[in-house]
Formats: sequence, C-alpha cells, structure tokens
Amino acid sequence: MLRAMLRAMLLALALPSVAYAHGVTAGDKGYIMETFGTRIVPFLYLGAKHMVTGYDHLLFLFGVIFYLYRLKDIGVYVTLFALGHSITLMAGVLTGVHVNAFVIDAIIGASVMYKALDNLGVFSRWLTFQPDPRSTTMLFGLCHGLGLATKMLDFELANDGLVANLLAFNVGVEIGQFLALCVILLAMSFWRRSATFERYATAANVLLLISGVALVVYQVNGYFTMAPA
Repeated sequence: MLRAMLRAMLLALALPSVAYAHGVTAGDKGYIMETFGTRIVPFLYLGAKHMVTGYDHLLFLFGVIFYLYRLKDIGVYVTLFALGHSITLMAGVLTGVHVNAFVIDAIIGASVMYKALDNLGVFSRWLTFQPDPRSTTMLFGLCHGLGLATKMLDFELANDGLVANLLAFNVGVEIGQFLALCVILLAMSFWRRSATFERYATAANVLLLISGVALVVYQVNGYFTMAPA
C-alpha cells in the first residue's frame, strides 16, 4: 500500500505536464471552449473525470479520512469539502472572480501539508492551538473549488447553457469524488487490518507532507518564472 502510494505521488510530482493542479487535457479543453448550448452528459463526464484524475483533491481527501473509521464521520467531512468546493466553483464562474492559478494552486498544496501535519499531531503536540478540523475542511474545500473555477474561466465558457452545464459539471465532480472515495476507503480498510498500518501510518503522512511541500514549491516557482508580469 505504502509503495503504491509512493509511486503514484512521485509520478504526479515528477511530470511537469501533470503537475499543474486542476489540469485539463487538450481535447477536453477544446471541447469546453467550443461547445454551445446545454450539454448535460458531456459535462457530467468532464466533472467526474476531473475529480478521479485530480491528484491534489485525492491527496487532501486521503489525508482527511486517514484516521476516520466511522462512515458517519467520513460522510460529514466529505460533505463539508464537497459543499465548499461546489460553492466557489459555481460562484467563481458565474461572477467571473479570477484568482492567479499559481497562487490558488499553492494554497491547495498547502491544504495537503496542513492535513498531513494534523494527522502527525503537530498542532496538538507542538503548538498552543488546534485548528477545528471541520472548519478547515470546509475552508480548503472553498479553495479547491476556486482553483477549478479559475481554470474554467480561462476557457471562456459560452453563456448559452452555462448554468446547466456548470451544474452538470459540479454533479460530475461529486460523482467522481464518490467513486474515488470508494476506492480509497476500500484500500484503507484492507490496510488498516494489516499490522503494517500502525508501522507505516506516520511514514505515509510524512510522505503526504512531502507531496504537499512539493506542490507548493512547484506552484511558487511557476508564479515567479511562468506567470505573466
């Protein structure tokens, strides 16, 4: 389990074409920019595809559920994240709020760092305060949604069918999140039954922390070297 996670994380961080959070393939980008009218099914597919291939979302969700064992608790946190994600995705596109992609993606990388540090007990052991995990999950959900909204705005979506297509895309995102979460939970349930879970839980979260740091460094570097003046 740990080796598979390591390979996946290193692959995502090693490929420049993949390292852009909220990346959209050239074919999908062309479709989004050229389509007109209401296209429910295609945007459902695009939303689901974005989530199941969005490593930044998956890393954060992995950290969120790492020490959650009850389905009720998992449901609460995932719902808070989905709510935040949906609010800023819809509001950001409809109001035209545009944030520098490198800045918002660096914040998203920081969300992965935060969750790893939280799982490692850094806040409770070394600091004098403990951030409320539900509030922070909602807050970072808002950031994740704003990151996607920023990317969608770059595609200059047609006004014809915009609201319906956005709703379909958002529903697709939540479907993709559900499917990805099922896979993560299944893998975690098997790993937790193994003696290696207690042995490697700390290492897994250190690896998660390193991944978050790498994402932040990549985006900050991109801001100073690739962002327009």
